Amino acid sequence: MLETTEKVELFLLFSVIIQVSMLDKEYAYYKKHKTELFKNFKNKYLVIIGEEVVGNYDTESEAYSKAINQYKLGTFLIQHCVDDETETLQTFHSRVIF
Repeated sequence: MLETTEKVELFLLFSVIIQVSMLDKEYAYYKKHKTELFKNFKNKYLVIIGEEVVGNYDTESEAYSKAINQYKLGTFLIQHCVDDETETLQTFHSRVIF
């Protein structure tokens, strides 16, 4: 079994992110509630499942390591909560088959 640190390293190394279409609901929730979320979680990395923020962290790797230990990969979105001027959209695709 991989240690948490190894899981984070693998995630960052291979950019293993499930197709965005699987997380449309989570991203739509973030976009709809962005102003409110920014007030409460400015510059935090949010872990979102469905229409609920289930965690907020200072770093992306911390958010991932906590989320992967509690939830199945592909069932959560990690979103950096920043203002409109700072926000950028990145989409990663992997060749991993689940």
